[in-house]
Amino acid sequence: MTTINVEHINPFLMASTKILKEMCFIEPKLGRPFIKDPVFLDNTLLILIGFTGEMRGQVIIAFKQEIACDIASKMMMMPVTDLDEMAKSAICELGNMILGNTATIFSTKGIAIDITPPTLGTGSMSFTNNFAKNICIPIEYDNKTIEINIAIKGD
Repeated sequence: MTTINVEHINPFLMASTKILKEMCFIEPKLGRPFIKDPVFLDNTLLILIGFTGEMRGQVIIAFKQEIACDIASKMMMMPVTDLDEMAKSAICELGNMILGNTATIFSTKGIAIDITPPTLGTGSMSFTNNFAKNICIPIEYDNKTIEINIAIKGD
């Protein structure tokens, strides 16, 4: 695989919208994709999950803290006002479900990938990778935005 195209990005988006709909009971809408430096500000919670196999790269799911609390509230079906260990665990599991579903979609296309356990990060962070551009796709619901950042290594 030498070039990254929509066929490589769509499984991530299909899985993200499906899981957000089923687990968080929201109607997610995809925003316009753009190239973004993977730099995140103070008020951000990140889930970083790598993938290996026939495709390699990483996904960073980024939320503002208050949106992460809202998502955790929806997943746990109870109010979450602070990202305690239980809420962080729920958010990590959301990342696992999204990437696990993505891996399943790729397998139906004959592409085998494995995912790494999620890494949770908070605060100001920036990432550097020399292997790929970071494609950011905003997912919006109720005037809130979740960013799905995808970087796929081309050969």
